[in-house]
Amino acid sequence: MKVLVIGSGAREHALCRSLSLDPDVTALHCAPGNAGIAEVAELHPVDALDGAAVAELAAGLGAELVVVGPEAPLVAGVADAVRAAGIPVFGPSGEAAQLEGSKAFAKDIMAAAGVPTARSYVCTTAEEVAEALDAFGAPYVVKDDGLAAGKGVVVTEDLDEAKAHAAGCDRVVIEEFLDGPEVSLFAITDGESVVPLQPAQDFKRALDGDEGPNTGGMGAYSPLPWADPKLVEEVLETVLRPTVNELRRRGTPFSGLLYAGLAITGRGVRVIEFNARFGDPETQVVLARLKTPLAGVLLAAANGTLADLAPLRWSEDAAVTVVVASHNYPGAPRTGDPITGLAEVAAEDAPHAYVLHAGTKQDGGAVVSAGGRVLSVTATGTDLTEARERAYRAVDRIRLDGSQHRTDIAAKAAREAQAAQAARA
Repeated sequence: MKVLVIGSGAREHALCRSLSLDPDVTALHCAPGNAGIAEVAELHPVDALDGAAVAELAAGLGAELVVVGPEAPLVAGVADAVRAAGIPVFGPSGEAAQLEGSKAFAKDIMAAAGVPTARSYVCTTAEEVAEALDAFGAPYVVKDDGLAAGKGVVVTEDLDEAKAHAAGCDRVVIEEFLDGPEVSLFAITDGESVVPLQPAQDFKRALDGDEGPNTGGMGAYSPLPWADPKLVEEVLETVLRPTVNELRRRGTPFSGLLYAGLAITGRGVRVIEFNARFGDPETQVVLARLKTPLAGVLLAAANGTLADLAPLRWSEDAAVTVVVASHNYPGAPRTGDPITGLAEVAAEDAPHAYVLHAGTKQDGGAVVSAGGRVLSVTATGTDLTEARERAYRAVDRIRLDGSQHRTDIAAKAAREAQAAQAARA
């Protein structure tokens, strides 16, 4: 099978890595890709937001499956253009992708489907914002209605900060604050059948102890030893299937990856947000544990044959990913700094730990930073403690001037799992 992946981040590198290990994949292409993806796929220049250009590239390559990774091309309708060219594509239509593209649209879908979520107001004026913030009280949750690359949400005790964020958006969703731990659950769907993947937890704040500004994600881990064993089935029945059914009922079937960001509150599971694609950095740990070859799963979703798919197989190992970010992220990150130590990780830590590129590019013979989140170091182990040790050992080999990373990814979960194991012994 010839596969073309659209995108250039760590998520796409994780997808390409998994696809490169699939014996059914005979040729792997990525557009536009990055310096790390170039090691496992042939790269092609393309405007990822130009559906016609992507479809033309896919046809020229003889692609038998196109995987659209990022949210912006999906919302722009790139998957529609590829489908119109008669090529199977993993990714929802532009209309269905509004589930991520508009938080107000997502709230409307959840209300119609009876999906549990936070109470909210959609606001377009300063007066409406002030009334909504007053109604819910602190902590204030203010979300840009549109796409904001994972940085459109402010959660704060500061009323002025909440109002300032709202003022910078055309339309905002003001929500009640949801307490409790957060969980990310992906599901692959063809618009009818829904196949959940393994849950993960990511770390949105920039600094240890969940301090600092929100980011696109500084790390993740899977599995979640503390989670209720029935969590996935509960979310499948109360969130994922009702959402997919409601979109199909409206004539906008959702085919691709449905991501549910969840809060496990004192009142039960609540949806924080939906995404219309694999999330970064959770994708890195979820795919690290998937034993079923990936290409056939994605093709079944694209072709509407998920119901015929055998149950997914998963490794019992744990996986941890740690994001290495550039100087000043998530503000105005510095770019162009050389990255070294990558060959050392490949030589000393593989196959249990490896580097996935995000904001990188090739500059002559060197790999340099080209974005805020530069790399993800992913590692597996028999438990979270071993996976963490392997991930941070690899992180320590990487040298990028001024770089930053969190040191506490999965630390609390690893400690609790060890304590629970000791108690059972």
